[in-house]
Amino acid sequence: MNIRIIVTGKTSESYVRQGVEDYLARINRYVPVKLEVVQDLKNLQHQPIELIKKKESEKILEKIPADAIAVLLDERGKSFTSREFAGFIQKQLNSGKKQLIFIAGGSYGVDLALKNRADHILSLSEMTFSHELVRLVFTEQLYRAFSILRNEKYHHD
Repeated sequence: MNIRIIVTGKTSESYVRQGVEDYLARINRYVPVKLEVVQDLKNLQHQPIELIKKKESEKILEKIPADAIAVLLDERGKSFTSREFAGFIQKQLNSGKKQLIFIAGGSYGVDLALKNRADHILSLSEMTFSHELVRLVFTEQLYRAFSILRNEKYHHD
């Protein structure tokens, strides 16, 4: 299985970009992983939020094959401990599917069509994070999950 992480907008903070790159490199020791950026939409600054969410979600949906497992990151999703998340990852790895795709929408969230496509909706926290920090927190948790599954010393209970 390979993992794709689809996000909207580029990362402007160098410390976030470096952290994400570091965790992606670590995860690649376990499974192929790729971060894909859906470019920010142009000329929509004064458009209704629902239109922005719809347009961003359409661009994301184009990147999700029908046979992939799609996991949306949303503060209203299911919460896991790190060990529970590792178990969730193991279950997805055992599913026989070829792609596991994690999606982090833009600053306004995502459209209902994307929520409906998601096979799972997960929460990193009930708090709201910037879309840049979500990348860093999520990639760290994904790395942590693999280290738990491999009984490595990174995670401490």
